[in-house]
Amino acid sequence: MTYEIIKELTTTKKDKTPDHQLGFGKRFTDHMFSMDYEEGKGWHNAKITEYKPIELSPAATVLHYGQAVFEGLKAYATEAGEILLFRPDQNFKRLNRSNERLCIPAIDEEFALYALKELLQIDRDWVPTSEGTSLYIRPFIIATEPYLGVSPAKNYKFMIIMSPVGSYYAEGINPIKILVEQHYVRAVAGGTGEAKAGGNYASSLKGSELANAQGYAQTLWLDGKEHQYVEEVGSMNIFFKIAGKVITPALNGSILAGITRDSMINVLKSKNIPVEERKIAFLEIVEAANNGTLEEVFGTGTAAVISPVGYLKWSDGAIDVNNGQIGEVTQMLYDTLTGIQYGKLEDTFGWTIKL
Repeated sequence: MTYEIIKELTTTKKDKTPDHQLGFGKRFTDHMFSMDYEEGKGWHNAKITEYKPIELSPAATVLHYGQAVFEGLKAYATEAGEILLFRPDQNFKRLNRSNERLCIPAIDEEFALYALKELLQIDRDWVPTSEGTSLYIRPFIIATEPYLGVSPAKNYKFMIIMSPVGSYYAEGINPIKILVEQHYVRAVAGGTGEAKAGGNYASSLKGSELANAQGYAQTLWLDGKEHQYVEEVGSMNIFFKIAGKVITPALNGSILAGITRDSMINVLKSKNIPVEERKIAFLEIVEAANNGTLEEVFGTGTAAVISPVGYLKWSDGAIDVNNGQIGEVTQMLYDTLTGIQYGKLEDTFGWTIKL
């Protein structure tokens, strides 16, 4: 199917925040993309317009039953002035997997990428150029049908908005402190944990709030059934380097299939560093710390890229990881991935797309 994008551009440009004052997700570019879905008509009415509030019925299904999915990716400015996207095709593939789980109609992935490129061309001067900055891109779909019955909606809106950002954590690339959550659970196999659904993040807020109140940057979630196996961190997948081998929880139906996670695994394999995806009990991490074989811990995600973990706390104890310093493998992964994303290193994996 072919679509036409109607362009209604603003004549009043917003002032841009200086790169050194950028936070995360608080400022937005001049324009946004939107597209509507109606049962029997399909996806239509593709537009790039001024970034502005949208009109939504108080009875919209998304407000009552949470039919909403989203993605997160970034655009990067190279030293040569080019703009690079990092694996955007994988984001739209994952968006459709989330759509399927929440009974939302699939989007045309090729058209979605085309629409994103068109939006980026219009707002390309919003891509920040200072080291460590990028343009965060948020595609999302919400159910808009004004109906209070519990069933899949018949109307949806697909949108893409963009925000210039600095570091996700105040700590930057410095090691963060994580609290192991031992009461609440994030997701269970068979639920929506492997989908990038808004409700997953709403259910994680309580654990994050409690962790933040105690001075921790994130929560480490354990499995929802036995409450003893490591799953993921609030906004990241998690990796442990034990006795020279990097281990990450296997995708089990309740863990998000992170694109950065997959990228890191590929980089590790290319460097001949042993990497294993499997079920891992938190007690195994404690034992590794006690016998001196726990060497590094780090989280991965689009927003933060990679975050070394320097301290893990749970009810019965705590672990200082690598004396609170960033590990050698963690640093290598950060340098490699950001080097590819910003065009400083050759992309031997074929991950980047030049605008």
